[in-house]
Amino acid sequence: MRYEFLVGLRYTRSRKRAQGRNRFISFISLVSMLGIALGVAALIVVLSVMNGFQEELRTRILGVASHVQVQSLDGELRSWQQVGEQARRHKSVMATAPYVQEQGMLSFDEAVRGTMVRGVIPALEDTVADFGQHMKAGSFEALQPGRFGMILGRDLALALRVGLGDKVTLIAPQGLVTPAAVLPRVKQFEVVGIFEAGMYEYDSGLALIHLADAQALYRMGDAVSGVRLKLDDLFAAPRVARELVTYIEEPGLMINDWTRSHANFFRAVALEKTMMTLILFLIVGVAAFNIVSTLVMAVQEKYADIAILRTLGASPGSIMTIFVLQGSIIGLVGLVAGLLGGLAIAHNLDVVIPALETITGATLWNKEIYYINELPSKVLMSDVVSILTVSFTLTLLAALYPSWRASKVNPAEALRYE
Repeated sequence: MRYEFLVGLRYTRSRKRAQGRNRFISFISLVSMLGIALGVAALIVVLSVMNGFQEELRTRILGVASHVQVQSLDGELRSWQQVGEQARRHKSVMATAPYVQEQGMLSFDEAVRGTMVRGVIPALEDTVADFGQHMKAGSFEALQPGRFGMILGRDLALALRVGLGDKVTLIAPQGLVTPAAVLPRVKQFEVVGIFEAGMYEYDSGLALIHLADAQALYRMGDAVSGVRLKLDDLFAAPRVARELVTYIEEPGLMINDWTRSHANFFRAVALEKTMMTLILFLIVGVAAFNIVSTLVMAVQEKYADIAILRTLGASPGSIMTIFVLQGSIIGLVGLVAGLLGGLAIAHNLDVVIPALETITGATLWNKEIYYINELPSKVLMSDVVSILTVSFTLTLLAALYPSWRASKVNPAEALRYE
């Protein structure tokens, strides 16, 4: 083992009888290690949560929404069967389903809630969405034409205080014009199912009815609001949406993919992830500045040792290597500690968050704010490698200047007053 490593390791550790400045330098080294460990752990945990948050949101949104939507510019698509057939000619389109989407107001007893009403054909809707997998009560197939059944989101059902078999009143905003006044259209629906998609936006504001019932209630005849498409690759949605223009021959249509319909939301999440990464890297930067101060003080303390090593034949490069190694050891210990701590927390957030909520008495994860009902986490190896690489590079850069100053120590000047 080269002596530079042995000397650098000895300078890093606190000796048993170290006093005064030696002990203080060792304390600063410990603080630097802890700072790097905290920064790396925080980066791993935060990026893992952001990755999990993005993936979970995407999965849950697309479990209720669709990869691509084809809509008419005037709001009513009459030739939806032909549009579906033409769209399925594209090799990436796996399934299509028509839908009617309008606003409404639900009333039960004294409770009233505004909601989005979506008319669907259960057999077709199950091929483009995952409602069948999210059913908590009843069944998706219970939506039958003419029965006027309704499936509610879990939070919407709780807000209305309804259960299976209860009859709720749906008030459509389109009114009936009579000689006396304009009256809203009102229809009673029986609750035949309750779903929970895990997305508060849908669980609290979406009601499903059969397509035929929606067409009758909203007086759309045989028309629908649009056609929903499911693709074999959700990330190919922008490309497929552009290519569908050449496949669908019907005029006056608008084709949207999920990246456009939820563009601002996912862009905000990506921007938040970037800013959090930059902010947390500042923690590692502060710890790196601590390494600079540690090594500068160590160089001042070890002037005599440096001079003796030089008189024994050590080159300036060897002296520089000793202090670079000292800074690297501090950085590596901090990186390893931060890596282990960050991975342990990121993989056990389902235990850590409830424990912190119990200890503090505060709600750290509110599904009404963050849209999903649990804190997700996904550790990406690429993120971990990037964090470790950038953090170690910062520690090396921090060690260069003090090490260079140590290599320039003049032995004669250093030993003049010894």
